[in-house]
Amino acid sequence: MNSFAKTVDLLHRAMDTAVVRRSVIANNLANADVPDFKRSNVNFESELKRALDTEKQRPAVEMKMTRDGHFPNYKDKDYRDVQIRRVLDYTSTYNNNGNNVDPEQEFMLATQNQMSYNLFAQAVSFEFSQINQVLRN
Repeated sequence: MNSFAKTVDLLHRAMDTAVVRRSVIANNLANADVPDFKRSNVNFESELKRALDTEKQRPAVEMKMTRDGHFPNYKDKDYRDVQIRRVLDYTSTYNNNGNNVDPEQEFMLATQNQMSYNLFAQAVSFEFSQINQVLRN
């Protein structure tokens, strides 16, 4: 896969994650007063980073597997296999009723998420404008 395709694919996946995160934040805010409600987070970026890092961690010598029972000394993880995951936050409590949604924190996360989405959209637009520029010349 060339770098243009990979960059656009990563930006597309980041935008998809921002859309899911927006939905999760909206759900958290909608349930801010529900007793014992536990907020959710979106986990994607850290898993994506781990997958991308495996591309750089190839050992100097890879062992050859001669039998089915052998384990490889290296296995890269394809970044395209990383899925967006919703994770419940059971570790914190914000209200006395067991609810852990902090509306101020959620609004801040919503603003940050919207700014990230806008940045990703601008980056995709820039990538295609570069291709457009090359095709014009």
